[in-house]
Amino acid sequence: MAYSGIDKSSLHFQNKQFTGNNTDAHAITGVGFQPDMVWFKNTTAQNNWRAFDSLRGATKRIVPNENSSENTETSQLQAFGADGFTVGADGSVNGNGNVMNAYSWKAGTTGSGTTTGSGTGKSYNYSVNTAAGFSIIKYTGNGTAGHTIPHHIGVKPEWVMVKQLGGTYDWRVYFDKEGATKIVRLNTNGNSSSGSEFWNNTATSSTVFTLGDNIGVNGNDGEYIAYCFAPKTGYCKMGKYRGNGSADGNFVYCGFKPSIIIIKDSDNNGENWFLFDNKRPGYNFNKNLFNPNDVAVETTSGANGIDILSNGFKPRSTNNGTNRSGGGLNYLAIGQSLVGSNNVPCTAR
Repeated sequence: MAYSGIDKSSLHFQNKQFTGNNTDAHAITGVGFQPDMVWFKNTTAQNNWRAFDSLRGATKRIVPNENSSENTETSQLQAFGADGFTVGADGSVNGNGNVMNAYSWKAGTTGSGTTTGSGTGKSYNYSVNTAAGFSIIKYTGNGTAGHTIPHHIGVKPEWVMVKQLGGTYDWRVYFDKEGATKIVRLNTNGNSSSGSEFWNNTATSSTVFTLGDNIGVNGNDGEYIAYCFAPKTGYCKMGKYRGNGSADGNFVYCGFKPSIIIIKDSDNNGENWFLFDNKRPGYNFNKNLFNPNDVAVETTSGANGIDILSNGFKPRSTNNGTNRSGGGLNYLAIGQSLVGSNNVPCTAR
């Protein structure tokens, strides 16, 4: 059984579902920790995704399914709390009578410094959770290839998501399994793009990720946010699996039961991103999904459904988006180990 130093994953990641009431200052508790990053999605109304983090401040929103710049929104996330958060009346975070999904991550240990590598060193701030392999970095670009950004996780991150805050530039995502010459755009359904101007043909390390001179990741004096994820045995795993185009898809081993799974076929143009979790619907066959690159409501057709299992997941669809025959599909899974540091096995349901 997979061992993890994390006994309770819900102290580091949580999908908090709540019913919106469309009123101001609606306090949501029961997350289990003070979140440092929250992504909101309305299940039944066609609203954009909303992403917030503690480094930029509660009212500063960015939109995962768009290339739009950061904006201040006082009617969306209003405050982070010790056990949750407070939202305003906006339907994208608090739709009246709608089931809202708030995907929350804990970082927590904060600091600041000066970036490294080529060019002029610039200021950056960070919030990191080394136990969970997650950090948030807000940095200033210098326009020079070889600019390195400390991530403070202590191990090599295998997913890095970067958004330029001041302009309409696409989100750039680094997948370790794709290699340092490629990026995928979070806000589109396109396939991967190649070029040294994004990651400078340099893989992430245990201390930094490296940038090229593309304005989307490293324009001189531009402001950027980066979300970094590293694998942690029994809690977080990312990789690339091969689809077989069958309703009996290939099993993907994680070593834990996933609470959230994000999938992207980066080899095939036109394929959406897919997000599944263990609360929608809460049992297998799991056909309830969101597309993080799209404003659409929850899809329940089953066309790209999966089974979430005690130690991984299994595609149950013939569709390309999650199980393209011969296709390479990147995934990020977060969940709870079968055995934690207390050496007590978790039980399956």
